[in-house]
Amino acid sequence: MKKILFVCSQNKLRSPTGEAVFSDDPNLDVRSAGLNNDAEVPLGTEDVAWADIIFVMEQTHKKKLRKKHKEVLKSQRVVCLDIPDDYQYMDKTLIEIFKKTVPQFIY
Repeated sequence: MKKILFVCSQNKLRSPTGEAVFSDDPNLDVRSAGLNNDAEVPLGTEDVAWADIIFVMEQTHKKKLRKKHKEVLKSQRVVCLDIPDDYQYMDKTLIEIFKKTVPQFIY
């Protein structure tokens, strides 16, 4: 089973939407977290170590992830989806972006 982690800043809109979109897939174990200390679910070292693939929403998230968790970033693939913070949770357009871009990296 492939372990997928979606990461944004606050874990309120984008990353939880990504988690929701792919959580019903029986071949995937999916989580989401936020990089900010006050995120709904703050990203922990154990989350990074657990994941096979980490999807970040912006390049700044990728840089912050690498800086904060470089000691546990080993073989995980980190993919930037370039999704700006312009969407609400479960926004139809955001769901379509996830469905269009993510599968090429996980299947």
